[in-house]
Amino acid sequence: MKRSENIKTRLLTAVVAGPQGEIFELNGYAAVGMAGALRVPLSVEETIPLPYGSELMFLPDRKPVLCNLRTRKIEMLAENPYRPGEKIFPVAAFNSPGFIVTHVCAYKENRAPVRLPLFSYGAVGWHRQGFRSAAICVDRERRQDLRLMPIQKVKAGIQRMQQRLPANRLREHLENCALTYGCPAAKNFFLGRYEAPLPTATSCNARCIGCISQQGEENISNCQERIKFTPQPEEISALALEHIRKVKNAILSFGQGCEGDPLMAADVIAPAIESIRVRTDRGTINMNTNAGRPDVLVKLFNAGLDSIRVSMNSVRENCYKGYFRPRTYRFADVVASIDLAKRMGRFVSINYLNCPGFTDSPEEIDALIAFLKRHPVDLIQWRNLNIDPIRYLKLMNKISGHSRPIGIRTVLEKIKRKFPKLKYGYFNPPKETFHEMV
Repeated sequence: MKRSENIKTRLLTAVVAGPQGEIFELNGYAAVGMAGALRVPLSVEETIPLPYGSELMFLPDRKPVLCNLRTRKIEMLAENPYRPGEKIFPVAAFNSPGFIVTHVCAYKENRAPVRLPLFSYGAVGWHRQGFRSAAICVDRERRQDLRLMPIQKVKAGIQRMQQRLPANRLREHLENCALTYGCPAAKNFFLGRYEAPLPTATSCNARCIGCISQQGEENISNCQERIKFTPQPEEISALALEHIRKVKNAILSFGQGCEGDPLMAADVIAPAIESIRVRTDRGTINMNTNAGRPDVLVKLFNAGLDSIRVSMNSVRENCYKGYFRPRTYRFADVVASIDLAKRMGRFVSINYLNCPGFTDSPEEIDALIAFLKRHPVDLIQWRNLNIDPIRYLKLMNKISGHSRPIGIRTVLEKIKRKFPKLKYGYFNPPKETFHEMV
């Protein structure tokens, strides 16, 4: 870092954690963000105030990488320079929905470190009176703003639904999601807002490394439990119709974090959709999916499915397979599903899982541009990949070489210039806005 660069920018003060997890500023050091092998001091100009609802986490078995303002060098610290012998740890931000990280927390692992849980680990620092995050807002809708989800109102909504749907197992499952796991989608259902989750599938045809509902590795815990039963079509449609009845521009979504891939449960989903559509044409019926079964997907479109959101960490086959580890489908099936959906006039989003250092590498950007030219979609939902970033980047770099990243902000701008009609966002839109989004 040159001295002239520091004069032109206001750097964030580094924050670290002590042995008990207490977080504090480290004067004399600037916060640093990481993108692959790149280490960058964080400035006020390239960060935003930490979004409401974000969480700060300290990372065990790791040492913070910071910028020494006296020497102008980026260095690793094993202990507090002002309290010799006191260990310090890196601090990361898990940003609220609607924000994607531009840099992850900079750190160096100890030998044989514990695996990090399945969260994203954004870079964070302190300036004046508050924390600032290396993130960009991609969706300003307050769909999952915790301030709009008071727990007493959620519990009141649960009681109303217990009276309306007393024997509905899916309703009971969502109660657990809302109260035990704090799932904002489940909370929204009971509050009568936006998008209702319809978890259905007990199995999946992929083995994602970052699966939050079923982990095969002993050292990583599930973030939530996968649904243990397959709801009947009547249970699904009853819950869906309750939501449509109460909510303007309601959205119903199969494919949640507490289930496998919904295409594996199409035999109950198709009749459920048909039952909904016999009664009303209101509401947007969406499916979040890996889209690995185009033959099944066409049946769901014929039943009345309005939109799909296809999850992808990469548009390069080898990198996609390295993360998703498909069991019974091919990358070509995913592409075929996207093309099928567009031929049938459906709205298509890509749930594009972002990790700085990989997503903003020239190789991935060039591949994404080529992919979008051949397979145009309507919306990219920019989302953070919830995984240990160093573990993920090591895996991706084994699969393919990656050049110096150009920055997530630059990626957003470059793709938008190439495809001006392509929408950006974070949440599934209702069909009433399919042609209005900007």
